[in-house]
Amino acid sequence: MIRSTDSSIDDQYLLEQMKIDDESAFHLLYEKYWEQAYNAAYKRLKDADYAKDITQDIFLQLWSRRYDLQVASVPAYLYTAIRNNVFKWMEKEQRFTTIPDLLEILVQESDQADVELLRKEFMLKYEALVDSLPSSQRTIFKLRFHEDLSTKEIAEKLDISRKTVQNQLGKSVNQLRDSLDLLYIVVLLHLGK
Repeated sequence: MIRSTDSSIDDQYLLEQMKIDDESAFHLLYEKYWEQAYNAAYKRLKDADYAKDITQDIFLQLWSRRYDLQVASVPAYLYTAIRNNVFKWMEKEQRFTTIPDLLEILVQESDQADVELLRKEFMLKYEALVDSLPSSQRTIFKLRFHEDLSTKEIAEKLDISRKTVQNQLGKSVNQLRDSLDLLYIVVLLHLGK
């Protein structure tokens, strides 16, 4: 049995001890990494209760899958598990990450060699989708989301009614949403590797 105060023990040793049902090894990993895992979940969710639930679930999975789980790095495992569970929760709750937030997540994942390439590919596809919009919709979309103009300002600038701006925005957003949802899923699947 491992003393719960000995935090200098190697993570791989603790994982091996867990495979022989040493609960003290699990508790030591839990104490060592719980706060770090919770902070990673909270940073993405901004909800303490959900962040705690996800963190607890991940540690429960670590214990329940201890016999067959292959973990090279406990912090990397926990980080990936937190990220994947946060995305599952967001999908279940129908909460979605905005494109800038998604790109920030990609930047935070910069320890992966191909993240910059993935970010560039995402942006190229996003720009291609925007460029595929009909001319009037594309203009209104870019004024709204690239230049951050209000619908009233766009209407004045283009000398059209505000209702026309809103209708065109609605059409363009709906058209892009379906394509971006698919692109978003592709990015999530890649990040989950």
